[in-house]
This record gives sequence, C-alpha cells and structure tokens, in this order.
Amino acid sequence: MESTHSKTIGYVLWIFGFTGSHRFYFGKPVSGLIWFLTLGLLGIGWLIDLFLIPGMERKAELRYKAGEVDYSVAWILQTFLGYLGIHRMYMGKWLTGLLYLCTAGLAGIGWAYDFCTLNSQITEINAERRGETAPSDRLIEG
Repeated sequence: MESTHSKTIGYVLWIFGFTGSHRFYFGKPVSGLIWFLTLGLLGIGWLIDLFLIPGMERKAELRYKAGEVDYSVAWILQTFLGYLGIHRMYMGKWLTGLLYLCTAGLAGIGWAYDFCTLNSQITEINAERRGETAPSDRLIEG
C-alpha cells in the first residue's frame, strides 16, 4: 500500500491545530470545522490530538488513494497558500487555480470548501489518472 498521509505533516499542521488544519488533512472535515470555530475546543482537544494523530494517519492511509498528486504537498499548499489557488494549480486544476488567484480563493469561500473536500478531490484525480473509478465519496466523517 502506497502512503498517502504523513504523521510528520500531521504534526506540523497540529502546531496550527487550533484552526483544525490537521483534522482537515486527515479527512475529518466536521471535527476540523468544530476545531476551527472553537480554537481546538479551547485548546483541550488540540492537546489531546497530539496523541490521536497516529490513529488518524492510519485511517487516512486506508481511506484515500495514492497517486501522482501527493496529499501532503497539496495540503501544505492549501493551508498556507490556498487563497491563491496554488494547491489547485498543483492538482492540474489551472482554471479554478487562476480564478482563486484573482479572487483570493473566491473571497475565502472556495478556500474553505477545499478544506472540507481536498482529500476526496485528490483521490478522484489520482484514480482518474490511473484509469480507475474513484471510490464513493464519504465526505461527512467527523
């Protein structure tokens, strides 16, 4: 099985964990949003996640499909430059990447959308590039 997510990247994003970025990275958009809105459950959930990251990484490895588009690269670009659309350009979505560049990620709305859907977007692209069909999207998982 090819690796899709990295514990190291998870811990780097955990440093900014009060924003939920590490939870979004590991495919947990609902709890990522909760972390974002509550500053990591007022820091308590953020500290607990320090110990939960290895399990989150294992689950992400089983759930997502590896391929040409690297999840860690896309997530680093999304987290720090997402409003510029650099992550979309990296994935080969040039038109929407340029649109994000000119509109600050469609005024942040597209950027927020990508936090919730980036893993499934990458899985879909990787499956298409391999000539496979992408697995059904199970976006809403906490």
